[in-house]
Amino acid sequence: MTSRGIDEAQGASVFFKCENFQRIGAFKFRGAFNALSCLSAKARTRGVIAFSSGNHAQAVALAARMLGIEATIVMPADAPASKLAATRAYGGRVVTYDRYRENRQEIAEALARETDAPIIPPYDHPDVIAGQGTAAAELLEEVGALDSLFVCLGGGGLLAGSLLAVKALSPACKVYGVEPEAGDDGQRSFRQGSIVSIGVPKTIADGAQTQSLGKITFEIIRRDATDIFTASDAELVECMRIFANRLKIVVEPTGCLGFAALRRHAASFKGQRVGVIISGGNVDAERYGALLCGAGP
Repeated sequence: MTSRGIDEAQGASVFFKCENFQRIGAFKFRGAFNALSCLSAKARTRGVIAFSSGNHAQAVALAARMLGIEATIVMPADAPASKLAATRAYGGRVVTYDRYRENRQEIAEALARETDAPIIPPYDHPDVIAGQGTAAAELLEEVGALDSLFVCLGGGGLLAGSLLAVKALSPACKVYGVEPEAGDDGQRSFRQGSIVSIGVPKTIADGAQTQSLGKITFEIIRRDATDIFTASDAELVECMRIFANRLKIVVEPTGCLGFAALRRHAASFKGQRVGVIISGGNVDAERYGALLCGAGP
C-alpha cells in the first residue's frame, strides 16, 4: 500500500508491505507453515510444540490444522485475549505461564521431553527464518529495488529473513531493524557485537517483548543489517492513528515499529524509495480504541 499524504510528509516514496492482511493477521504464518511443511511424516505424528506471545502461536495452530498435526502452544497468561482465543479457535492446545516469573522455553522443552514432539520456535530456526523472508521478497518483486527497508525486530526472525531476501534481490538496499525503546537488546547486541539479554520489556508492542535475539538470527543481523533503531510507545500510538486515518487499516503496536522509526529519522531518508514491513494487525478492539482515543500507552 502507498499513501500520497505519507509520501509528502516523509519526503520519500514509501511502500508498505501489509502483513496485517496475512493469514492469522501477521507475517508469522509464513515461517510457521514453512517449518511445519518441512517436517517428515514421522515427525508430524508426534505433534509440535511452540512458544509465543500470540502471533506465532496462532500461526503454528493454523498451519498445524491445515497439515493435520496436533499443536501445543506455550503462551503468557497476559497475552492479548484475542490472540489466546484465536490460537484455541485454530485448534491449538494452549498452556499458559507467567512471563515475568517463568521461562517459556524451559516449559516447552519439558513438554517436548514428555511427548518427543519437535519444538518450532518463533524465530531462531532456519525454516522459520526462510519463511519470514518471503514477505520482503514479495515486496521487492512487486515494487522493485529499494534504497532502504524498515523491519520490526523482536527475536529477529523477520529481520533475518528480510536481510537474506534483500541481499539476493536488492543488494544495494540498506536494512534497518526497529524495536521498542524499552526492549533495546537488539540494538545493544548489534553495537556490542555479542548477544545482550534483558528483562521482559514493558511496552505496548507485545510482539516484540523478547529478551534477546536468537543465535542464528543474531549472526545474520550482525553481518547484514545497516543499523538498529528504536521507537517509543507514544510514537507507536501515533502511527496507529496515521494508519487508521490515512490507509484505513488496523495495525497492532508492534506492526508500527518500522514506520515509527522512519518518521523519527525522516530527514535521513528524503528522496529515497523506502519499504516498511507492517508485521501484523492483531490487537484487541477495546485496547485499540482506547489507544486511538488518547488513553495513552
